[in-house]
Amino acid sequence: MKLFFQYCSFGFSNCYILGTEDSAPEKEAIIVDPGAMNETIVGLIENNGYALKGALITHDHLNHVHGLRTLKKIYNCPVYGINPVIREHSTTTVKDGDEFNIGAFRVEVLAVPGHSADLAVYKIDRMLFTGDALSAGFVGRTASSYGAANQMTALRSKILSLPKDCTILPGHGPPSILEAERRFNIDINTYEAIKNRRQVFRLDY
Repeated sequence: MKLFFQYCSFGFSNCYILGTEDSAPEKEAIIVDPGAMNETIVGLIENNGYALKGALITHDHLNHVHGLRTLKKIYNCPVYGINPVIREHSTTTVKDGDEFNIGAFRVEVLAVPGHSADLAVYKIDRMLFTGDALSAGFVGRTASSYGAANQMTALRSKILSLPKDCTILPGHGPPSILEAERRFNIDINTYEAIKNRRQVFRLDY
């Protein structure tokens, strides 16, 4: 597989195109979080001769879907997301634990609510398209401590338990690997430290 990255100045977000190898019987691609749909992104699809098979949406925040309307004018491909409608476009709805094929790509859905209620992490091979749930050094911002706890529970049970060499491809910022986030992610480590202190407090008193 070939992975292409495009930084979208609108919302400072990351858009990804995942394509098959040149030797594949059919040249196919999927796009993840089209925060923009500009000449560069269209060029990556067209110049490589890809048939765009689908668009994966990690969550319905504008800086991750701003280019969706333009994409749908150019390509007749399904849009996948937890929400049934995203920016006026009906989606092929997905849920936690789903596994399905989009062309040559096997996709696994891992729901990580917290930053938003509809946030899905997509696992393809050893790549994790995490949206805003997990970035290099940080986790997604949440509106409440309840949301933060739900997000951390989902991250620990569904994401941090995966093989350590999985690549983190976040909605913002640089890529990372899962082992680095386990060891050095400041938000994860801070949350664990606070949780441990609370457990000690309950035991002592």
